[in-house]
Amino acid sequence: MEHRAASLRPFIGAKDFEVSRRFYRDLGFEETVLGPDFSVFKIKQLAFYLQDSYVKDWIDNTMIFLEVDDVDRYYNELLALNLPSKYEGTRLTPIQVDYWGRECFLHDPSGILWHFGQFNQTS
Repeated sequence: MEHRAASLRPFIGAKDFEVSRRFYRDLGFEETVLGPDFSVFKIKQLAFYLQDSYVKDWIDNTMIFLEVDDVDRYYNELLALNLPSKYEGTRLTPIQVDYWGRECFLHDPSGILWHFGQFNQTS
């Protein structure tokens, strides 16, 4: 099978749709409203759909990995945003090192776990 895919866009839910919309705009995503309960959030060619839908088991088990070019810079920028003081339930976890690379974690206001990671450079 030959893939000629242009993008991959997961669908995620929100416990409070308006709060999540503000959160993702603060995080630097550009929002395009597609309907009263549905938006797409983009950074360059990367995107995901946010919907006004909350199923606890689904949200509690949703994780998204975003590969970044410099996890140290990204973590410091996340720290500067001070999201936990603005959004209840939001948690930022410092950078951790693993065999494959390094990553930090951010829980959004609904509980979705974002991984911001940088893979080891191999020669």
